[in-house]
Amino acid sequence: MSMDKKTVVWFKEVGKNDIPLVGGKGANLGEMTQAGIPVPPGFVVTAEAYYEFIESSGVHGRIKDILENLNIEDSAALLLASQKVKDIIMNAPMPADIASAIRAYYEEMGEGFVAVRSSATAEDLPEASFAGQQSTYLNIRGSESVINHVQQCWASLFEARAIYYREEQHFDHFKVGIAVPVQRMVESESSGVMFTVEPISSDTSKMTIEAIYGLGEGIVSGEVTPDMYIIDKASRAVLTRNISHQARMLAKNLNVLPGEDPNSWLTVPVENQSVPKITPTEIDLLIETALNIEKHYGCPQDIEWGKEKGKIFILQTRPVTTVKKNVEQQEEIDAAPILVGNAASPGFGIGPVVILSDANQIDQVKKGDVLVAQMTTPDFVPAMKRAAAILTDEGGRTSHAAIVSRELGVPCVVGTKTATKVLTPGQIITVDGAHGKVYDGAIKVDDKDAEKEAELEKLQTKTNVYVNLAQPELAEKVAKRHVDGVGLLRAEFIVSQIGMHPLYMIKEGRQEEYIQKLYEGILPFAKAFYPRNVTYRTTDFKTNEYKELIGGAEYEGSEENPMLGYRGASRYIHDPEAFKLEIEAIKRVRAEYDNVNVMIPFVRTVKELRTVKAIMEECGLVRSDKFKLWMMVEIPANVLLIEDFLSVGIDGVSIGSNDLTQLTLGIDRDNDLLADTFDERNKAVLKAIKHTITVCKKMGVTASICGQAPSVYPELTEKLVQWGITSVSVSPDMIARTRGIIADVEKKLNS
Repeated sequence: MSMDKKTVVWFKEVGKNDIPLVGGKGANLGEMTQAGIPVPPGFVVTAEAYYEFIESSGVHGRIKDILENLNIEDSAALLLASQKVKDIIMNAPMPADIASAIRAYYEEMGEGFVAVRSSATAEDLPEASFAGQQSTYLNIRGSESVINHVQQCWASLFEARAIYYREEQHFDHFKVGIAVPVQRMVESESSGVMFTVEPISSDTSKMTIEAIYGLGEGIVSGEVTPDMYIIDKASRAVLTRNISHQARMLAKNLNVLPGEDPNSWLTVPVENQSVPKITPTEIDLLIETALNIEKHYGCPQDIEWGKEKGKIFILQTRPVTTVKKNVEQQEEIDAAPILVGNAASPGFGIGPVVILSDANQIDQVKKGDVLVAQMTTPDFVPAMKRAAAILTDEGGRTSHAAIVSRELGVPCVVGTKTATKVLTPGQIITVDGAHGKVYDGAIKVDDKDAEKEAELEKLQTKTNVYVNLAQPELAEKVAKRHVDGVGLLRAEFIVSQIGMHPLYMIKEGRQEEYIQKLYEGILPFAKAFYPRNVTYRTTDFKTNEYKELIGGAEYEGSEENPMLGYRGASRYIHDPEAFKLEIEAIKRVRAEYDNVNVMIPFVRTVKELRTVKAIMEECGLVRSDKFKLWMMVEIPANVLLIEDFLSVGIDGVSIGSNDLTQLTLGIDRDNDLLADTFDERNKAVLKAIKHTITVCKKMGVTASICGQAPSVYPELTEKLVQWGITSVSVSPDMIARTRGIIADVEKKLNS
């Protein structure tokens, strides 16, 4: 869609592809509205409005001065910087045109009570999934109050926890925008969260529902331990039902005075405190709605819901970012636990107890401690990263503590009720996150799965095992494992961090800045893996993705199907100046670490490959014993003419199984209705892969595969090795398992 400088939009005007404009929350609310899912109506104050405010109000430079050279590990300095920035934003006048637009949309919506929610443009994404860092305000009424709370949401982009997270993730503070959805308030009698996958075991055959009385903030914050249901998705039968005692609920305060919190904790009538919060009929309706949302998006979802006057409303959905493939059942300790709660994040953690009553105490938690608190908030995250395990008194499996622990891979038990009271500071305990149990002392855990995985990873194989990577901060950690190199280093994440269209930077005379930032993005991989091979795949952004970069609208048109449009090798030939910036960055990295080689994506014709190779040679990147050039095989034409492509003079190919499957079967891989047919194990796709490997072997060049298929289908890995593939590139969590499969196949072939 095209909305140049539009500052306010209705939900129905946006969808899942509009994250740069309306953020993750806004995009999903719009997408669900268009799909007919019961979403309360509303509008979004877009990221364009925020950017206009930052630039026109003159606060940009003042904020930059405060954040420059800030030590985020100094909690006191971080909190002080955060407060200063928020004060600057709140004291600056909102542009009159934006305030007027908000007022008009609010009035057209019928005024009344609304929820004002933050929706950061890097939020609710798998790559940046610590949502909840910015503020949400419930039961706001009156146009001037709505306008003020929109500005408070803007200020919350600079909460201490948000500043910390962006620095950790290497996000530029001024490249992350914030949109603000304003949505009719659902005065929830009951509310909760649903996962369309069992979040602890990652069992996709099950889903979970959590429910409490009152507004959903009680469950997300972890202040209330919810009822919990585990459901078999196929039969829709409730397999597990745990009803929790709830003595208080968060609800609208009818007697609120101006400036006071419009929400209060009210006592739940005694006769209702220990009964189910939702009826069997409501459970059935929630299951139906959740499965429809999962089907629409094509992946597991984390869904917030509310019930008002007997009707179910969906308040938010986002992809589940903590699903792990093939999670094995964790062994249970044969001893009497001293505490039992809700299993929230699997694994064992052993360490001394540190009890926190407030987020201001997080500096007390050192690496290897067990963090114990009544509940956690986003401000606890720096300490949670250092913890060996996490325990909370309150909260369910979708509370902040649970979700963030799973993201971090830290064992966690929530809803213990008494952890802060029965444990003593310094006490050594063992936490079993998979079974929700806590044991006194350091108990030696026979983690057979971990030992087995370590043994598999040590195996030596003739077929190389590479890894697919994109984020620089993972390079050093993954490089320490038994992996033969990086089979696919994606450029797109680095370019996204730069945030500007290369042609726009050329126009601005900022070529050197673009080259330097690309160089800085590639260098950590080259350094961490040296002297092992790092295969850098040149940029494969599509038109719609380039358009989202700053300045992109000036250079990118609109395409009905960007997947089949202006991308890959075609783009390098039409925009050689941009491609040459990328080549220069690669050359600079290679001047320090010559283990970086190049792979060209989406090459449609032999002539395109020849032309791209000539551009590289003209710029000084010439194929040699020390510099390898590969090509992606993603198009049926690559398979049918593989001999001709190889004759141009390249060192081999890497098969992109996702695109090859899509184009062989004629399926849009994002189409929900065709999801069951999209399968890399289809006979036609397998025939294409086998032919490619066979020809490469005959012509004496390497053949690899770097699509998702080997990570998802181990049986395909067996076939690849049998056919003679040179290397397999997989996601980091599949390194050991893939090494074991390859070792078994190679042993059979040699016997």
